[in-house]
This record gives sequence, C-alpha cells and structure tokens, in this order.
Amino acid sequence: MTTPPTDATGNSRRAFLKTAGLGAAAAGATTLAAPAVHAQSTIRWRLQTYAGPALAEHVIKPSIDAFNKVAGDQMQIELYFADQLVPTGELFRAMQRGTIDAVQSDDDSIAAPVDVSVFGGYFPFATRYSLDVPVLFNEYGLREIWEEAYGEVEGVTWLSAGAWDPCHFATVNPIRSLDDLKGLRVFTFPTAGRFLSRFGVVPVTLPWEDVEVAVQTGELDGIAWSGITEDYTVGWADVTNYFLTNNISGAWCGSYFANSERWEELPDNLKTLFRLCMDSSHYYRQHWYWGGEAKLRVMGEKLELTTIPESEWQQVEDEAMKFWDEIAAESDRTARVVQILKDYREVMRKAGPPYRYG
Repeated sequence: MTTPPTDATGNSRRAFLKTAGLGAAAAGATTLAAPAVHAQSTIRWRLQTYAGPALAEHVIKPSIDAFNKVAGDQMQIELYFADQLVPTGELFRAMQRGTIDAVQSDDDSIAAPVDVSVFGGYFPFATRYSLDVPVLFNEYGLREIWEEAYGEVEGVTWLSAGAWDPCHFATVNPIRSLDDLKGLRVFTFPTAGRFLSRFGVVPVTLPWEDVEVAVQTGELDGIAWSGITEDYTVGWADVTNYFLTNNISGAWCGSYFANSERWEELPDNLKTLFRLCMDSSHYYRQHWYWGGEAKLRVMGEKLELTTIPESEWQQVEDEAMKFWDEIAAESDRTARVVQILKDYREVMRKAGPPYRYG
C-alpha cells in the first residue's frame, strides 16, 4: 500500500481531509454528500453536417461515434444531417447565434461571410487529386489564410479543412460534348454553378433531400455535386443514367467550424480529441473516395460512362484560369490564394508523374 503524502508536520493529507469533513459535518451534514466532480454536467453539442443520412455514415458519423465513446460523460455530440435543424445556407448564421454548436460543410454552401468562401466546395480545377487539399492547407499556407479570414468574423472558429470526392456530372441524358451542357439544369454548389453557367449550365438550388425526386420529376436534368461514389451511396445512380468522366475539380474542399464561445469553453483534452477525430474523418474519406471512384467506374452497373474529348474539355480548363484571375481581383486575400494555387499547379506540373500527367 502507498503511504499517504504528508505535510511538514507529518500529518497525512488523508487525515486532514477527514478532520475537515468532521468540521463540515458540524456546519451542515449535507455539504459533502456529492463530490464536485460529479456535480459537473456533461457538455453537449449539436453538430450539423451538409450530408444526408446515407452519406453521413461515411463522411462524419464514425468519427463522431468515436469522439462520444472516448469523451464519455465529459462530452457528447449530437449529430444532425443536411437541413435537419437549419437549412444548409443558413448554417453559418445559426452557428454564430449558438443555435447549433458546430458544422461540417464547405464555406461556399453555408454562405460564410469571408472572401475565401469562394474556394470552399469545388473551385474549378484547383485540385487534381484529393491529396492536393491537405497539402495546400498544411504545406502551402492555406491554413494560415483561413485562420486569418475567420479571425475577422465574430462568433465562429474555423477548425480544419479536408478533401472529399471530385466533381462530375451524373445525368439522365448523355454528355459527350460541351454543347450537351447547354440548358442542363443541375444541382450543384454555388461557385461551381457560377463557373459552369459559362457553358450554358443552369444551376438549381434545392434542399439536399429533394434532389432525387427532382430528377425523377424532370425538375433536374442531372447533378454536378459529387463523384460516382456518392452517386451510388445516396441513390442518385438509381435515377440517372450517365456519368461524365471529365471533372471540374479533383476534390471537394470542406471544413469543420464551431461556435467560438463553445469552442473556447472546452478543456484542452476535448479540443485535442475533437481535432484527432477530424483528422480521422479526413483520413477515412481519402481512401473511401479514392477506392470507390475507381471501383465503381469499373464494376458499377448503374451508370454508363461518357467522356468529352480532351481537346474540347481543354476549353473548360482554359476558362477556369480566367475565372481564377477574376476571383483574384476581388480582394488582396483571394489574390494570395490564387497565387498559391498557381504556384502549386506549376510545382506539380514540373514534378511530372505521378503528381501530374501530360
């Protein structure tokens, strides 16, 4: 048995506590009935993701389940799906007000009031592969720029960015040339839609859960919101017939955000645990999407693959470079981001295979 620690007079601290307890009992027998540690209530957060239930099973739920298991009585996070508590476009304001405590989404979709929000989601041709996103944030300085931008906004803390799947068209009718894009009504992200409209695409905004029915009723001609993995996972492959192998971005860029006051209230161990779980989510998506995109192109039986010839698709990529320059002109900070993207693009090009081909 370990000897109880003693003070300078040789009296054990345990004996001191017993004596203190007797004194307290004389004053009021109920004061020591429940130690303070048990009086502390469990911290509870409400976190809403951009994803519907089937997709959330992969992109966030495993990491939140792990957090809750480890945090135990100290903290629990309640996970809500797309538009379940708040419409996606209102998530940022709801988080500022404290209606919800945290969000997983892209800056673009939640209408984050920062100039860099345009780079969230699918910024055209910013990435070729999913690994480009964490490299840009952690090795090329985007993390510091995002922290700077959100540091100017009251009430919301940006926490971490990661990569999701590439942006492809899944459509009812085949796309085999740029002409086939004209008049195409598609569900897509704000900035992606802004860019694709240059080729005659008509962006349509709907609640996520209404997309499948909108395709069935003819309100939508297709979807430019994901890669083939999500098309199969969420049921969109059941209502569309074709998948265009050309994409306008190699990876969606999404982030985690939290109400600043609630984030700062967390003890350091829970902040660390949450960061570890974000990293776990980022890692899971890297292999789930990368493997799924290839496997379903080869083995998937629901969608027929189509391709716009590379020489014709080059027009889209060239137009994207003009779009970049337009965005760079919006602010000093967007100019810095665009320059980083250009520098990165050049490094990857010079590095050659497997970083870039052609």
